[in-house]
Amino acid sequence: MALQDHPMWRKPQHHHDLDHAHEHVHWAELFYDLIHVVTIFLLGNYLSHHLDWHGFLVFTGVFIALWYAWGELSIFNSIYVSTDVWHRVIMCVMICTVMFMAASIPAIEGKGWKFFVLGFAANRAMLAALYFRARRVNITGRSMTSEKVRNFSFFAIVFAIIAFLPKPLAYWAFGIAMVATQAIYMIPGISVLRFERFAPRLGHMSERFALLTLIVLGEGFFKLVTTLSEKGIYKVSPDVLVNFVIGGVSMFVMCWIYFDFAGNAKPKDRKPATLVIWWLAHLVLMVCGVLVGVALAAEVKIGFWDPYPTEYAAIGCFGLAGYIAMLWVLRSIIEHRVASDFGRGDVRLFGIVLAIACFFAVPYVPSLVANLIWGTALLSQIVVPVSRAWLTFRHE
Repeated sequence: MALQDHPMWRKPQHHHDLDHAHEHVHWAELFYDLIHVVTIFLLGNYLSHHLDWHGFLVFTGVFIALWYAWGELSIFNSIYVSTDVWHRVIMCVMICTVMFMAASIPAIEGKGWKFFVLGFAANRAMLAALYFRARRVNITGRSMTSEKVRNFSFFAIVFAIIAFLPKPLAYWAFGIAMVATQAIYMIPGISVLRFERFAPRLGHMSERFALLTLIVLGEGFFKLVTTLSEKGIYKVSPDVLVNFVIGGVSMFVMCWIYFDFAGNAKPKDRKPATLVIWWLAHLVLMVCGVLVGVALAAEVKIGFWDPYPTEYAAIGCFGLAGYIAMLWVLRSIIEHRVASDFGRGDVRLFGIVLAIACFFAVPYVPSLVANLIWGTALLSQIVVPVSRAWLTFRHE
């Protein structure tokens, strides 16, 4: 192997220019995911202590920013195969930017705000640096990379300025800037999707979505375990331990239905509308996954006959309804899955309606009944399709 072909020295190459570009995730991307384990856990803790509309809006805004910091790097790594020394150095710096963002979350409404936004601005600057390197060695795609360098550099400056604006003006400016960063993907005529070279490896991106979904849902286990360990597993009654198991089973089933019906699936085409829906549906699905994980932490705070806390029930019920709805949306824009032949729209609609109905029943029933209603909404999403498939299998 020539030295220039070694991964340590190989310059960024567009996957269209390679005879074979594998779809698998590089170790540096997996390491980048590790910091998001921490950020999502801290963000879940923040939501646990701010279960009101204001807390929900802050949680959602911060999650979206973190998700963009993850997703837009994943897009670059799906377009360009880049593994050399300078790429790894930039990736290391990007990890540090997210570290600052993560450490700022507990004080995000106070003195942590400035550090969070500056970390996000630095993250934008590093993305500009990645596209700048790709522009230097990929002559064919210079129009696309030049536009990406310009966009990320501009927003890096904008977010750096926002960090020093007075509140609440800073919050409004941040929200508008976040919308603007996504408008450049979605508005016809200016969307970077108009460039033929802006073509991620769909297999790589589908694997990236699946890996982050695992992390998001895995945080539900973290919340359950840490909540019970802090309370003292030896201090609680048997019914709390049963609730603890219910929470763990619920997170597993949520993974199960995602990977059977949508996980690792590529979009059915490369139309801009399809790619945008694929992107946004995964964003909403992961927000809902965190909501359910936080809500299930209340399982170890109550017994069978106690009412389920209304605040936790709200995010758990509507989070589950949103999660199921996004699986339904994804089914319409991904390649055909055999499992979807048995988990049709009637199953999704049943789960959504029952999850929402559960929220309105919670104040009037003990948690044992609320868990039964909510659990039926969730388990129906896998029990019904598997039962239908089993009957078809036996008939054949």
